[in-house]
Amino acid sequence: MSDRTIQEVRRAHPSRDGDGVAIQRVAGMQHAAMDPILMLDELRAERREDLGGGFPSHPHRGMQTLTYMKHGGIIHEDSRGNRGEIRGGGVQWMSAGRGIIHSEMPTRDTRGLHGFQLWINLPAAEKMGEPRYRDIPASALTALDGRGFRALAIAGEWQLAGGTVTGPLHELAPRAGVLDLHLQAGAEISLELPATETLLAYIYEGALRHADRSLGECHLLVTSSGERWTLQPGTTGASLLLLRGEPLREPVAQYGPFVLNTAAEIEQAIRDYQSGLFG
Repeated sequence: MSDRTIQEVRRAHPSRDGDGVAIQRVAGMQHAAMDPILMLDELRAERREDLGGGFPSHPHRGMQTLTYMKHGGIIHEDSRGNRGEIRGGGVQWMSAGRGIIHSEMPTRDTRGLHGFQLWINLPAAEKMGEPRYRDIPASALTALDGRGFRALAIAGEWQLAGGTVTGPLHELAPRAGVLDLHLQAGAEISLELPATETLLAYIYEGALRHADRSLGECHLLVTSSGERWTLQPGTTGASLLLLRGEPLREPVAQYGPFVLNTAAEIEQAIRDYQSGLFG
């Protein structure tokens, strides 16, 4: 069984998105080693003032979004008539398909937010499909507890430390998997997966040991190919968001909230949005 190693480390940097929401921007578009993951942001808004005006109505086409809210609450509304509210530990997923307009706004009682926003690519054959939406409460996530660790599966089947856990978001599973993993100090576990899949880990608390260095929070780790990856936490343990998926290996053309394959398709998306076809 071949072992994975860390081939790249990317550090998040403070930024703002939407209408002034404080975030840590982890990774951006068109990074081939992340395929099919397009973007990852960590929401780190400690105070109500850091929430700005939330994420008011904006369009999407050609990709999927996933919001995992560990603390605080947000409300999703979209042009297809969907509305959902998630609180600490809940998940909202949307496939924009051919076009949708949505908003994600903090609930009135939210004073701070901690969570993650992901963009996951769609293959060219599915980019103009029907938009879809689903929210999942924290109670529906699947847990796997073992010696020195706890794993919460959001999407995909995960094999770690000799056990298996499968997330409830089956709509995302054909393209990507998401796992929230907590490691206690002194624990060491191995994760097994197909060698061809992309595997990323974002450390949001604690640290991982790697060779002779410690990698702390706000670092994204990009792994090499391989069938097994062994993780060793630092002296205070570690909490990570693990992301995986089979690369699409298709061209990516991106303009704001539109992710397609060619510049001509981007221009068409802009015209369609301006013509009111996303409503």
